[in-house]
Amino acid sequence: MPAPAAFIPFRNPDFRMLWIALLVSNIGSWVQSTAAGWLMTSLSPSAVMVSLVQVATLLPVFLLALPAGAMADIMDRRRFLILTQLWLIATAGLLCLLAGTGVLGPWGLLALTFCIGMGAAANFPAFAATTPELVRRDDLVQAIVLNGMGFNLARALGPALGGLVLGWAGAGMAFGLNAACFGILLAALIAWKRVPETSTTPRESLVDAMGSGVRYVLASPVMRGIIIRSTLSFFAGSAVWGLLPLLVRFQLGLGPEAFGLMLGVMGVGAVAASFALPAVRNIMSRSTSVVVFSAAIGLSVILLGLSRHWAPAGIAMLLYGASWLGMTSTLGAASQLAARPWVRARAIGLFQVATFGAMALGSTLGGIGGATIGVSYTLMAFGVASIILSLLVRHLPIEAAPNAPHPANVIEPVPEAPDPELLPALRNHEARLLETVRYAVPAASRPAFLRAMAEVRGVRLRAGASFWHLYEDVAHPERYVELWGVRSWTDHLREQSRLSEHDHAILASATAFQQEGSRAEAERFVQIPV
Repeated sequence: MPAPAAFIPFRNPDFRMLWIALLVSNIGSWVQSTAAGWLMTSLSPSAVMVSLVQVATLLPVFLLALPAGAMADIMDRRRFLILTQLWLIATAGLLCLLAGTGVLGPWGLLALTFCIGMGAAANFPAFAATTPELVRRDDLVQAIVLNGMGFNLARALGPALGGLVLGWAGAGMAFGLNAACFGILLAALIAWKRVPETSTTPRESLVDAMGSGVRYVLASPVMRGIIIRSTLSFFAGSAVWGLLPLLVRFQLGLGPEAFGLMLGVMGVGAVAASFALPAVRNIMSRSTSVVVFSAAIGLSVILLGLSRHWAPAGIAMLLYGASWLGMTSTLGAASQLAARPWVRARAIGLFQVATFGAMALGSTLGGIGGATIGVSYTLMAFGVASIILSLLVRHLPIEAAPNAPHPANVIEPVPEAPDPELLPALRNHEARLLETVRYAVPAASRPAFLRAMAEVRGVRLRAGASFWHLYEDVAHPERYVELWGVRSWTDHLREQSRLSEHDHAILASATAFQQEGSRAEAERFVQIPV
């Protein structure tokens, strides 16, 4: 009997194994998060300190996701992920020991929560960039959806389990359970037989890899649109995470089991939304669905702020979980599909820097608001903001335009091979390279040519150029020189390997404006010390 379409990616055994192990690990993380938030209400029950637990979880991603993504792109991802699991097991074990012996204070809880967040910050971009390695190309989109479903299934089970463990055995046992779950993921990573990637160019340094990742995102209109819209949506929807423990304990007058169940109800809504997303994609675009989901998040947060009984609060959390899953998985899938493979972990890292930073800021401001104007009014203010902000940025793109057709009979200009005498200078990693292409374009084609060159600029910068300019000959207006620079000959070789078919089509479209009977000329110059 064939598997349902939603579960087709499970036919890939490595994906299936790591998906199950990651589900267990995420359940443990939600147990830990639930225990930490509730424990802080006993150690230091102020709104600011409780919200700082969420900040300590999210802030490491804001600080470390970009370097972690760069490391995941330039070193073996399996080895990198194994090292992060060892770190997580050690810190979760220490948290268990200190909580179990009764010597854990509020600042110690925040410090160790921050350390666990550091490991999570390293995990996120590496696992996201690994997904295309684990499945067939035609399974990728549904695999991304399954990853979101697994995370939200953990969100449904983990908090409820955390609340039960808290009520029966205390926070120390909850933290110990988290360490054991990390161990299961470590075992799966050790069992994974990853085929190492081969490259004809030396690996980038960490600093260079981070720089090229930033330049790629800045030069990509789609990645910029995804990050801006994600930042605002995550910020506006994040107050719930820091204020929910206080709302349950003081506004609803309930205990830790109810807190865990509230988070579990949210997870149930998210899992239900996972099954509905394929139908949603059939009736509206990704951009429209993000607006709808963000507005629904706003409505659910307003309802939560108005709730004085568990029933409307539960309905609000159900709607919040479904809307949050729809918004986050749509934007997350868009970021993975928009980024090229060579830079995917770095691009996802920057996406997570923005979104988790926005959540940390939102949780902090939510805590301050809860302490000054009250939990209820703060939640309603964030709910209204979610609706307004989603409408203000709805025009920003989050999907790439259809691939441009490659012009027929157009050949991109190719520079001459380097002179053998200059090869030693080219191999000097400190020698910068200047690249040019000379065009001759009829005056009537000038406006269309300049529009095409605006797209060429994005291609060059995304491939690694540190700067790009276009010059026009003042004596012969039909002549143009495109000029850009890279840090070294090695970066130039990387640049060539980073161009996609769509990029080559854009370059060919610009070359197609060349005057009949002439050809565009490409040249390369190496910087020399004087």
